[in-house]
Amino acid sequence: MDGVPAGKFIDISVTGEHAQAFLPEPLPPRLDFSPNLRRLRDEALHALGGLSAAAPFFPDRDLLLYLYVRKEAVLSSQIEGTQSSLSDLLLFEQETLTGVPLDDVAEVSSYVSALNHGVERLRGGMPISNRLIREIHRILLATGRGSDKAPGEFRRSQNWIGGPSPSRAFHVPPPPEFVQDCMSDLERFIHSEYARNDPLFSAALAHVQFESIHPFLDGNGRVGRLLVTLILVEAELLTEPILYLSLYFKSHRGEYYRLLNGVRQSSGWEAWLEFFSIAVRDTSRQAIETARRVAERVATDRSAVSALGRTAPTTLMVFEQLRLKTINSIAQIHEITGLSPNTIATALGALEKLGIVRELTGKKRDRVYAYAPLLAILNEGTEPL
Repeated sequence: MDGVPAGKFIDISVTGEHAQAFLPEPLPPRLDFSPNLRRLRDEALHALGGLSAAAPFFPDRDLLLYLYVRKEAVLSSQIEGTQSSLSDLLLFEQETLTGVPLDDVAEVSSYVSALNHGVERLRGGMPISNRLIREIHRILLATGRGSDKAPGEFRRSQNWIGGPSPSRAFHVPPPPEFVQDCMSDLERFIHSEYARNDPLFSAALAHVQFESIHPFLDGNGRVGRLLVTLILVEAELLTEPILYLSLYFKSHRGEYYRLLNGVRQSSGWEAWLEFFSIAVRDTSRQAIETARRVAERVATDRSAVSALGRTAPTTLMVFEQLRLKTINSIAQIHEITGLSPNTIATALGALEKLGIVRELTGKKRDRVYAYAPLLAILNEGTEPL
C-alpha cells in the first residue's frame, strides 16, 4: 500500500524564491488493506454504529447534542491555536465576557454555526459539494481572525504551512491555478461508487486530500475536520454530529500532523488509515461513556434535590432549567419558569450548597450559574493547549 504515490512535487517560484509544491493524485489511491487495518476498520465501524444507535435513546439527548457539537468546535479550533474552553464558548453565547481573546471565542462560535449550517443543508437535500464547502468556509470566517482572508473563496495566491517561507515550509500546497481542478476531483470522489461502498475510509482519504490541497487562505484545518463529520452524516454512519473526533487529533497532535505529511512524503496511507480508525473507534466509545456518566450524574443530583423537603419543588424547577441549559442566569430562569428572582436565588443557593451549581462571573449583578459537575464531565479534554 505504502508504495503507491500520493502525488508529485512540482517546482514553483514564489516572489523569486524556489520551492516544491505538492500536487496530489486524484482519489482513491490503490489500496491493499492489511489484516490489521481491516480489523481496525471493523472496530471503528462497530463503535460508530453503536454511537449512532444509542444516540436517540440518550437521556438528555438534546443537551448532549448541543454540547457535543460545541465540544468538537472548541477542540478543532484549539488544534489551530485558540485558547477558548467549552466554558468560554458557553459564556460567550450568554453574551458574558470571558478572560480569553474575543477573536478566539468568536472563532469557535463560528465553527458551531458552520457545522450546523452544513448538517441542515445535507438534510435539506444538498449534497456535499464545493459550493457547500465554500458556504461553510464563509460562515467559519465571518468574524474574528481570517475575516479578511477571502471567506468562501478558493485562494488565488500561493500559501504554505509552517516555516517562514515556501522553501522552508512544512508543506507547500498546489499552486492556485490547480486548486479548482483538485477540488473538483475531490468532489467527484466524495460521490463515487468507492465512497458509497466505504464511507468511513473515504472520509479519512478526503480529509488528507483536502488538507493537501489547502484550498483557502485560512481555516483549512477546521474545514477539513468538519468535512469528515459531514461525510459521515451524509452516509448515515452518524445520525447526528455527535462525534468529537478532534479530541483524539488534539491529544495526538504531533502524530496527526506527522501522518498527514507522511502520506505526501512517503505515501503512508496505511499508517494514516490505522490512526483514523483508532480515532473513530475510541472517540465513539468515549461519547457513549460520556452520555452514560451525564445520565448518572443528573439522576444522582435530582435525587439530592428531591430530598430537600419544603423547598424541593421550586429548587427542582431551577435544577431542571440548568439541566436543559448548562449555563444560565436568574433572568433567563425567571423568563422560562415564572418563578420570582428571589425564589430562584434561594434555589440556586441551595444548589450551590449541594455542589451542583457554581457561579462563574464573581460579580454582584448579572451573575451566571453553571451546572458544575455536568460541565466538568463535558469539559474533559477541552483545556487549551
